[in-house]
Amino acid sequence: MANLVLTQQQMADYERDGYLIVPEFLSAGEVDKLYRIAIGDGAMQRHAFDLNDQTGKKTKLTLWYHPGNDPYGLLTRSRRMVQSVGRLMDGDSAVCHFHSKLMQKEPKVGGAWEWHQDYGYWYKNEFLLPDQMISVMVAITRATRENGCLQVIKGSHKMGRIEHGFAGEQVGASQHYVDLSLKTMPLVYVELAPGDALFFHSNLLHRSEANTSDKARWSLISVYNRQANIGYNEPNGSHTDPVQEVPDEALMEWDTVNVDEGAQFLEKEKDQALK
Repeated sequence: MANLVLTQQQMADYERDGYLIVPEFLSAGEVDKLYRIAIGDGAMQRHAFDLNDQTGKKTKLTLWYHPGNDPYGLLTRSRRMVQSVGRLMDGDSAVCHFHSKLMQKEPKVGGAWEWHQDYGYWYKNEFLLPDQMISVMVAITRATRENGCLQVIKGSHKMGRIEHGFAGEQVGASQHYVDLSLKTMPLVYVELAPGDALFFHSNLLHRSEANTSDKARWSLISVYNRQANIGYNEPNGSHTDPVQEVPDEALMEWDTVNVDEGAQFLEKEKDQALK
């Protein structure tokens, strides 16, 4: 959806619900290009690692901090992305790209993600302002209940941060407060077609089931932060480096390079701050 401008109603929906779905955020051609890179790029596969859920099932992910001139970098720097998150986040300092990750939930073996808030992780990095952080999930393949689509608790961002502890190799939210929230707030299964985008607040409670289907679920999740919201215990400087915005058309029309080491990939054995 080139030259996207969010409406006042969409912004109000995000404020009320803690999330916003934008159908056809990417065209079919753009999705196809990203999928071909995801399955064929050497750097993406070389830096992928497994993360175990409580049952031992594995989700594979590749995480990097600095968007470049490869197609994934051009998407995260695109006008439609940068302008949209800028309209949804609190504050008025520059929009910065914190990190992106390619989530690879393979058929039959893809693991679950426990209930959590993204800020449950980032609070430990000493970010102080959760309203100035946002995640954007773009579906690379179809996301359904059967292959473990994201689930969200509508409006739960208004609870503020709740306590988190480890669940397997993941950080999970206090189940007591999750149970309380589900008594009064709707549970929503976020089923997405390839190219749809989900914008969600850093305090929105969300999870996903294991993928027991025969269909893979691949998605890109990019995280943005306001430059003034300093992570005092976050060693990577990407979160205060303003995004160098590019036109939406760059993804398909510009000459691009392969994803390279300049993206600064996260290595699991070196850093457990996966969010």
